[in-house]
This record gives sequence, structure tokens and C-alpha cells, in this order.
Amino acid sequence: MFFEVIQSIAPLIIFFTSFQILYLKLPLSQLVRLYIGLAFTAFGMILFLHGVNNGFLPAGTKIGEFFGDSKKSFLIPLGFVLGLLAAFAEPSVRVLCYQVEESSSGYIRSNLMLYMLSFAVAMLSAISMVKIVYKIPFIYIIVPGYLFVLILLWLCDKDFVGIAFDAGGAVTGPMAVSFLMSMAVGVATSYEGTDPVADGFGLIAMIALAPIIFVMLLGVYIRFNGGRESVQ
Repeated sequence: MFFEVIQSIAPLIIFFTSFQILYLKLPLSQLVRLYIGLAFTAFGMILFLHGVNNGFLPAGTKIGEFFGDSKKSFLIPLGFVLGLLAAFAEPSVRVLCYQVEESSSGYIRSNLMLYMLSFAVAMLSAISMVKIVYKIPFIYIIVPGYLFVLILLWLCDKDFVGIAFDAGGAVTGPMAVSFLMSMAVGVATSYEGTDPVADGFGLIAMIALAPIIFVMLLGVYIRFNGGRESVQ
């Protein structure tokens, strides 16, 4: 794991060092802070990957196997609750919400974005459990979802289009990928008649779709019902 992190950080070190030699010419004090930041980044990535491999992934898989094997009726509400909590705790989601509020000068409140994105992820997490329980092919969900997005592109306020697609990337951070995906694979592994590869994956794509739809729906509401004042 240590060498994997070094391999991922090394290109950044080479990049900054090359710019420092050729162009930037930063003072020594700022250069020291830069390399200290890279060192902390590498150390944090090592701790994070260790926690994921030894904590999140096994826990998510065991939870999925338990509910998939004996508590099937709880899978859909469980997916909703865990999706809500994962998105609410996602650091990248909170950063996005703060940036949206700051860039819009308070026009789009960060709390509104946070609650809406959390609810969106919860809804699509529950739908992913429906997909596994009722053996619905993934293509029957994702294709209509993106066709709906194409329709919303023409209807929603243009200010929300970029936010919607960036939100789709923000919600698929370490919390969702490491915990929710492992849970879905665990459910598919233990659920009778399912294929862990065909049915366990696709959750992250559905989660990425969730905020795109919900943010654009908010953009449609803003465009046709009162303008910017309605999100204050």
C-alpha cells in the first residue's frame, strides 16, 4: 500500500518540481510548505486506504451478506438510510455545497444542496436494492435515467446544469464507493439467484445519476416558479 501511494504522489512531485525549476521560482519557505503538504497527503492516503481495506470494505460486505441472506424485506429501506448517511457524511459533497453557495452569493444555500443531494443518493441507493431484489436489469434503469436527463437539459435553468453534473461526481466519493458498493456486492453475493458481477455493480453509476436528476429538477422549478427568490 505504501508503494502504491508513492506511485500516485510521485507524478505530482515531478510536476511541481519541474515547474519550480523552469518557471515558478517560488521562495524556499513556500516550497517547503508545498512538499510538507505533499507528505501529509501521502500519509493521509496511506491511512485512508488502510481504513478502507480493513474497515469499510469488510463491514459493508458483511452487512450486505447479512441482510441479503436473512432480512430481505429490510434491504430497500436499508439502502435508503445508508445512502442518506453516506452522502451526508461525504466531504466532497460538503465542499461542493459551500462552493455553490459562495459562487452564487447565497442564491443557492449550502444546506439546501446538502439535504437535496443526500436525499437523491438515498433514493437511488434504495432503487439499486430494488434492482437486486427484483432482478431488474441495470440497463432498464440507467438508460431511461439518462434519457430523462437529456430532457431536463432543455428545461432547467442553465445555472444548474454545471452544478448538477459536478454534483454527480462529488457524491461518488470515498464514503459511497468504499461502503455502499461493498454492501451491494455483499447483497448480490448472498442473495439467491443473483450474479455478484452483473447485479452487485452499477450502484455508483446510479448514485452519480441521482444528483444530476434532482439538481436539474430544482433548476426546472426555479425557471418556471418564481426565479431565484424561491431557493432563498
